[in-house]
Parts: sequence; C-alpha cells; structure tokens
Amino acid sequence: MNRTTLSLIAGATALAAVTGFAAVTSPDTSAADTTATAAELPVERTSLTCPTPSVSDLAETTYTSFTPVTKGTGSDGKAELRPAVTESADGEDAKDGKTGKASGKGDKDGKGEKEAKAFLTAKEPGKPLAEDVSGSDSPALVGTADGKFAPGWTVQQTTEVAAGTGRGLLGAACTAPDTDFWFPGASTAADRTDYVHLVNPDDSAAVVDIELYGRDGALETTTGEGITVAPHSDDPVLLSTLTTEKLDNVTVHVSVRSGRVGASVQALDDKLGGDWLGASVDPAGSLVIPGIPKDATAVRLIAFAPGDADADLKLRLASPTGQITPAGNETLHLKAGMTGAVDLGDVMRGEPGSLVLTPTGRSVPVVAAVRVVRGKGAGQETAFIPATRPVGTRATVVDNRAKGTTLSLTAPFGAAEVKVTASAGSEGGTPATKSFTIKAGTTQQVEAPVPSGLKGTYALTVESVSGGEVHGARTITDAQDGVSAFTVQTLPDDRGTVAVPKADQDLSVLQQ
Repeated sequence: MNRTTLSLIAGATALAAVTGFAAVTSPDTSAADTTATAAELPVERTSLTCPTPSVSDLAETTYTSFTPVTKGTGSDGKAELRPAVTESADGEDAKDGKTGKASGKGDKDGKGEKEAKAFLTAKEPGKPLAEDVSGSDSPALVGTADGKFAPGWTVQQTTEVAAGTGRGLLGAACTAPDTDFWFPGASTAADRTDYVHLVNPDDSAAVVDIELYGRDGALETTTGEGITVAPHSDDPVLLSTLTTEKLDNVTVHVSVRSGRVGASVQALDDKLGGDWLGASVDPAGSLVIPGIPKDATAVRLIAFAPGDADADLKLRLASPTGQITPAGNETLHLKAGMTGAVDLGDVMRGEPGSLVLTPTGRSVPVVAAVRVVRGKGAGQETAFIPATRPVGTRATVVDNRAKGTTLSLTAPFGAAEVKVTASAGSEGGTPATKSFTIKAGTTQQVEAPVPSGLKGTYALTVESVSGGEVHGARTITDAQDGVSAFTVQTLPDDRGTVAVPKADQDLSVLQQ
C-alpha cells in the first residue's frame, strides 16, 4: 500500500497561481479564523492587454514594463509582451487586418499558425524596461508574467500625437482581461471620435455586448450585441456607429458573454485633444476620484447608477487643507439607468484636489469619472480620471520622467502614512524612498522621490504603512507647441498577493 500526501497549502498556492487574485478558504474554518491564519503569498501569474495606441502616422509611443521587487518569490520567471496577432509558420500575419479574424493561412508544410514574436521581454524586477514605436504600425499587445515577475507587473503605453484629432499626450495603463467594465465619460457627439477597444488575449473567440446610456437612459443600438472578438486581436468599435443619437455624456457598459477581454475607451476630440478613458472601479456607494491637477481650467463629473434605484450623492473636494463643498454643487441626483453630468468649472483654483462622492442617505452603487481640461483657447488639452480602488497594500505607476511628473495622494476618510519608492531608471540610476503622512480629508501633491543619477524613466511604487485608505494618481505633463499636453493615471492596488489559509494538517490520499 502506497501513501501519497497532498498538502492543503500546496493546493491553495496552486490555485492562487492560476487565478492571480483568488482568496482560498478552508471549508472547516470560520471566516474569523481564516483571516487570523491566512498568509499573503505572491501571485504566480498575471496577464495584461494593451490596446492599439494610435492610427496617426505622427504618433510616437513608448511602452514601459516594470515589476516591483516582491519578497517570497522564486528566482525564476518571465514577463513578456507580444503583438495580439498570430503568424503563419512562414512568418506572415495570419489575420485578416480588416476584421481581426484569423485567416487560417499556414505554410506549405501545413504547420499552421504560431505565436507572434515577443515585442518586449523584461530583464529583472525593480528596473523598468522601455521600448519606442513610431507611427501607426504598433499593434495591440498581450502579455503574461510569471514567477518573480508576476506580483505587481505594470505596463504603461504613452503616446504623443503632434497634430490632428486627439493631438496631445495619451496615456494608458495596460489592463487585466476581465468580463465587465464601466466607462462613464464617453461621447457620441459630432466633435468626438470615441472607440472602445476590445483586446482578446486568448486562443478562443470572445463574445461581447456593448450598452450605451445617456441622460434619458439606454440608447437604442443596432450592432452592440453579440460582438465576436477573434482570438489574439484588438477590435476597436466606434461608438458613434452603434447609435444615431449624438450625446456629450455617455456611459459605456462592456459585458462579456463568453471568454474575456481587456477593454478601454480612446476619446479623441477635434479641439480639446484626447486621452484614454480607463474603466471606473466596480459600482459602489462611495467613490474617490483622485489627483485632479491644480491648474485644471474645467472639470466635468460624469456618473451613472446602473441599478434600479436612484442615487443621491454628496460631493466634496478634498483639497490640501481639507474637504470643501463645490459652490452650487453640494449634491448630485442620479436617476436609475441614466447618465448624469455636472460641470464644476474652475473648481480647483490653483490647488490640487480629489472628488469624494458619498451617499446622502441610502447607499446605491454608482460609477463615475471626471473629464479634466487644462490650458486655454487653442492650447487646451483633455484627460480623464475614473473612480479608482485604494492603493491598498501596494500600487505602481511607470514611465515617470525627471521633469513633468506629479504624484497626488488623498486620504479621504482618515489620516494615513505611506512609503513611496522610486525605482532605478530604465537606463541607469539608484532607487530612492520617501515616507509621507497624509492628513484626513486632504489631497497632497507630494514631492515624490527621484532616482539619483537618473537616466531614462522610472517607476513609482506607493505602499500603505498605517492609517486609513489612500487613493492616488500620477500626472505626466509635456508642453507641445503651446499645448498643455498631459495624461493622468490612477494607482489602484496591484493585487500582487493572494490570501492563502494555513493548514495544520495534510490531506492523505490512500492508493491501493
């Protein structure tokens, strides 16, 4: 008789490695006991998708990949980005470039398709790796990181467009594939060209529904249901082709029937430049939108209540000195299923801030984002900031520059202490660390550390040390021929660890 021993902790760790975010519980342990005995272990595999950056021949795009150093990982692993296409065995593209569908073309020997060559492969945790691409030739990218590269893996694509619709600085943190996304702040108006990019990283097709909601409720769409996204492809869907209604403030809901996709909205304005609109945090009763630049000349809040109940929200601006009420905009009433918007104008008045939305009474889940405009006249530019998760244990943002990088942190509900680490530079430099205390109800534009001897760009990692929750955002500014070009990315928790319950005993499986 042979005895094979299977450890509970090994099984739980294996599940964590597959999901990257699952919290495993023992069926015989109470929730309280599980919390007390759970260990935080690094995830072992992470996936990301990056949409096609631009169709402009004037575009200059930089991709930056970074993984913070994480205790408890092994010595092996890899982080790699590849074009979201398949190739025939003879090296030719095996996709129909118009539809994104695989053509089925193989080589003469019938060996069929093969995975596209790696575009960017990380060298070591703790040091960013950057790659530049010119023009409109860059495809969407899909990637995976495993082993020591998986926990907190972050990729940013930053694109400069010199002229034309959407000119300016467009930045996006590449997203994990999922099945549900909310984008308040999109538009089908005549002066906007908004695409929702659907990137399928998997070997099988995904089926996606796109719903649009305006000020009077759901918009009638003819082609938004049952969209098939081919394997390893990016399907950019022009929102104005889904409906005949021309509206400034639209909420986009992307839901996946089968498979999974990475989703993001590229919002391009004829006069106000453009940027990427990231997904709002999942619907919640209270929301925080961090890091509105102090020199914003116009701020518009767009919100949506996806359920069956109306929502009443209290609006507060967390400034450097505390929370204040925007004059004339103390509250916002949202009718169920209808997009609401309020122009806050020049609400910042030279100080950085964050919007804090809380229910005035019964809590109703909502999603929200702001559109921010900087500059005046022909020099105006636009960026979007969605409501976001707290920094949590750790969050990272990459492609920071020696000049033009601003880090804003807010502690909306209680004072907090954080540690901010600047990584080594992509081409040289020594890491540096600073600690900050953020007073309750305030937003602080902190003087983030910069690597000594910096060459290239660097990553900023924010870690919670004590106190209440912290939300953060990073702004990159790059003046272009009199245009206030800028982009803002939030810092949600990187979910680089998974809670795994400890086991006192092994499960034994007897084999005859």
